[in-house]
Amino acid sequence: MSKWTEVRDDIVKTLKVDEVTEELKQKVTKAIVDEAFPVIEEAVNKFSGKIREQAPTETGWCRIRDGIVLPLVIEGLLFLAKTALTKSLTEKV
Repeated sequence: MSKWTEVRDDIVKTLKVDEVTEELKQKVTKAIVDEAFPVIEEAVNKFSGKIREQAPTETGWCRIRDGIVLPLVIEGLLFLAKTALTKSLTEKV
């Protein structure tokens, strides 16, 4: 069974509750950050690397898209999502 399947099953199992508490939200968030994001980051890095390699063979807008825009957008969104979820795991004051 793949790591993603285990993560998915754990999340589904965790979400089958009658009451959603802060502890449960923290647990689900931590599982996403610790288990799902590494898999997602690996896929994003591989994809970004491949399109950056292809960028020099493209022309015009496609060269800019592959070399700058797509990697920046994809990696930026991933960074923002991970940062937001990680910051939400900090202790409440």
